[in-house]
Amino acid sequence: MPWTAIIADEKKAEEPAPGLVKALVGTWVLVGTPDQVGEIPASGGRLKFFTGKHWNITQADPITGVVVFHHGGTYTLDGNTMAETIEYANDNTASYIKKVHKFKIKVEGDTYTQTGIGNDFNEVWKRLK
Repeated sequence: MPWTAIIADEKKAEEPAPGLVKALVGTWVLVGTPDQVGEIPASGGRLKFFTGKHWNITQADPITGVVVFHHGGTYTLDGNTMAETIEYANDNTASYIKKVHKFKIKVEGDTYTQTGIGNDFNEVWKRLK
């Protein structure tokens, strides 16, 4: 196989699944876990933002508006498996910097569900409009 074909195959393998990426892009609010889904909070809450390659998460105190934590970075998809790399964080979550968390994910309409692979971040999110 020519080198260019090998390089093209490697690049293709790194490309995220386009349909899932498109479904992820936007702002999401945490509403619970797969076994206990609640309602969108009236104020505050934990927000997660996705672009086509980057993500971040912010949680603010619902009364004061003070940020409790904020971190983010880049993500990759392989089918429905997501790998989030934490590239920056505030003091509260700085221990996550350079760590990678993996999840099985699905997006159904305005609901995003992630199930941790080797972590306990099993969460359900609703799209904010």
